[in-house]
Amino acid sequence: MVRGPLTIRGYYDSPEYNKRAFTEDGFYRTGDVVRMYQGRYVTVEGRIKDTINRGGEKISAEEVENHILAHPKVENCAYVAMPDHVLGEKGCAFVLTKGDQGLTLEELCRFLKEERNIAIHKLPERLERVREFPMTKVGKIDKKELRRIIDEKLREES
Repeated sequence: MVRGPLTIRGYYDSPEYNKRAFTEDGFYRTGDVVRMYQGRYVTVEGRIKDTINRGGEKISAEEVENHILAHPKVENCAYVAMPDHVLGEKGCAFVLTKGDQGLTLEELCRFLKEERNIAIHKLPERLERVREFPMTKVGKIDKKELRRIIDEKLREES
């Protein structure tokens, strides 16, 4: 949450949204996840809505996506939470490959561990290859829809 002379004070004609977006004393809820180090430096790690809670470990989807995008076969990707009855959530990578190349979960995870030195708990536990992504009205990948899709697939499989 932030407050200051350059922080917006409210959205025009949106009292209900303002109640959710602002505290009573004027702090704006940004939705960002930040980390403070050395008692004074703050870095933005990602978005609250774009975080996977895997057994209490918070994983920034954006961080993992950046590592996945470094794979030579990957054109675009989205990393989303999928439900898990033991850990709460696990990570699912939706991937669009370059030229419709094949890519397996094992190949992707090996790359992430060996080439990107990613922590094991951040590795995707499922890979879904797509030909296109669902998009929001503003042209971003619709992660809410991807979470719905993987949730539905898991229900069908069980």
